[in-house]
Amino acid sequence: MKNLIVGQSGGPTSVINGSLAGIYESAKKQGFDKVYGMLNGIEGLLQDKMVDLDEYFQDKDNLELLKRTPSSFLGSCRFKLGKAEDHEDLYEKVFEILEKHSIDSFIYIGGNDSMDTVESLSDYGKAHGKTQNFIGVPKTIDNDLPITDHCPGFGSACKYIATTLREVISDNAVYGDTKKTVAIVEIMGRHAGWLTASAALAKDDTCPGVDAIYLPEVAFNIDDFVKEVEELLKTKSNIVIAVSEGIRTEDRGFVCELLDTNLQTDSFGHKELVGCADALGRILRDKLGVKARPITLSVLQRAAAHLVSKTDLEEAIECGRLGAELAFKGESGKMVIMTREPGKEYKIKYEVFDDIHKIANVEKKIPLEWIDVENNSVKQELIDYIKPLIQGEVKQIYKDGLPQHITLK
Repeated sequence: MKNLIVGQSGGPTSVINGSLAGIYESAKKQGFDKVYGMLNGIEGLLQDKMVDLDEYFQDKDNLELLKRTPSSFLGSCRFKLGKAEDHEDLYEKVFEILEKHSIDSFIYIGGNDSMDTVESLSDYGKAHGKTQNFIGVPKTIDNDLPITDHCPGFGSACKYIATTLREVISDNAVYGDTKKTVAIVEIMGRHAGWLTASAALAKDDTCPGVDAIYLPEVAFNIDDFVKEVEELLKTKSNIVIAVSEGIRTEDRGFVCELLDTNLQTDSFGHKELVGCADALGRILRDKLGVKARPITLSVLQRAAAHLVSKTDLEEAIECGRLGAELAFKGESGKMVIMTREPGKEYKIKYEVFDDIHKIANVEKKIPLEWIDVENNSVKQELIDYIKPLIQGEVKQIYKDGLPQHITLK
């Protein structure tokens, strides 16, 4: 018998359940007898909390609902195992639980921190003669995992951001020249500006687009920001600005810390970056006396399954399928990646990266040559990189006027 367990970790996305669906479908096709889901990731596994996914997904209709369900069906966690030499009891407990349920393969769907877990367990297993194998399937709206061209979840978040910004731009302009207004839209992404850069996609023949984009890859100067907004207001009455939650001042302090210097941190040491738009709004009101409205998209940008990109969902499913194939072959310490093939037509190749040590805890940022620093914008190369990822729509399953999702019993 061969049994597999899959977990979801870190921040959810609109398509993370697509990867779960791909893993389940492929695992059963490959010949795994049981496919378990760990509840709340590795933290739940340590408490022996799991579910038999056959109870849900032998019904094909449920599998289709899963692909259209936002957030993490199995629940998530932000739990760091720590170094094996300091927490060997935790590592041994993981393997004890896997052996108890005759589980051969472990697949983790997640981002940087999740790949750290895959790396740690794979290394410990190899060093201690364990037979289980560990595979990573990429997920993050932040798009900051290295090696892979992009991550499942990113495209749908970009689609939501660009769509929402078009609506914000329309709303912000309703008073015309009768009132000067500035809308500051705060977008996720931590230390990488990929998501915020997607604000540039809002512009087309029907929409003027945002007036400025501020990314964490470029040091942020508050005085320059005020002057830039002041100049914009001389020619436009209604301004919309996109800012990354992780922008920093030149002394490397987060702008969001201007309001709160005691930001909470998770078990991986990451600060909870929130409040950037609020801080900048207050500065503009104080310095320029202008109406400045902060808009924080927060979890909306990662949970908008009603606006999922068809391309993104299909890629998430395929990454999951390949992950299950690798697990069945007994591969370990590896992650599924996507490689963009050269040429004008967008085409992705699904591959395997053999050394997860080069992925775990490494952040991929926007190349500086793709950023238009002088004009607080991005260059066409970055727009061309993102645009294929937001293409296509997924037909939702509705009941009583609302989209239907599947949840744990």
